[in-house]
Amino acid sequence: MKNVPSYFARRLPAVAILAVVMALSGCQKEPDTDMADDSQNTTNQTASTQMTETAPDTKQASSSTEQQEAHLTILALGDSLTEGLGVANDANYPAQLEARLHEQGYKNAKVINSGLSGETSTGLVNRLDWVLQTKPDITILTIGANDAIRGIDVATVEANIRTAVKRLQDNGSEVILGGMQIYDNMGSEYVKSFAAIYPRVAKDMNVPLIPFFLEGVGGDPELNQADAIHPTKEGYTIIVDDNILPTLTPRLEKFKAANTSASTSTTPNEPAPENTITETL
Repeated sequence: MKNVPSYFARRLPAVAILAVVMALSGCQKEPDTDMADDSQNTTNQTASTQMTETAPDTKQASSSTEQQEAHLTILALGDSLTEGLGVANDANYPAQLEARLHEQGYKNAKVINSGLSGETSTGLVNRLDWVLQTKPDITILTIGANDAIRGIDVATVEANIRTAVKRLQDNGSEVILGGMQIYDNMGSEYVKSFAAIYPRVAKDMNVPLIPFFLEGVGGDPELNQADAIHPTKEGYTIIVDDNILPTLTPRLEKFKAANTSASTSTTPNEPAPENTITETL
């Protein structure tokens, strides 16, 4: 990627059971020795049986609670802006987003970083089969800047983005599209046509849109690295808090509600299906 344009230089806007048993035993009159032994044996057997029968129910309830809070997989798909080129592994936006989701109570949320430096929309489409192995519930798709740098035809970029969105949707992932804008040395007509891709695709394919992924960060030297292209840790924090979460949060609430409904409709003796991720890109 090349430098963000000068016109973007401004900041864009079982214990209870035992207790009962012990209490009941304490309230009884002192029996004969043989009767006491028999009574004690009966009590122990009853408590043991009750604990054995209760334990699975307790375990099942615990398992159901964990499943209700789990299995939220978010795929961060894009280029170096997603990968976090130049910052520590815990400073890129996928890592910061995962940490923030944990803070908000989504303890088992997983954000998979599938950003690749230099990636174009064509390259991204070519690796969709691979990334779809992660079975994402939500995908944040941010791509196109490298296409613009190369002057790739706008129609080609748009066709690739549409292909990516459809493939993700067909595989059960809700897509959030991150909009991108470029500097004007490619000519004003190209710049306008490129910027128009994202709202048009979002509207036509009914996907939520982050109008400009770098809003409030692009062009600010204090929030970008020396190359004036890639955000610093602080820049990514703003991107997560101000640009991504406002669009992502309603989808998280929708996912949580759907997951809760599915959990309550599952029969007590039948565990809910698992959807764990076994590998990370």
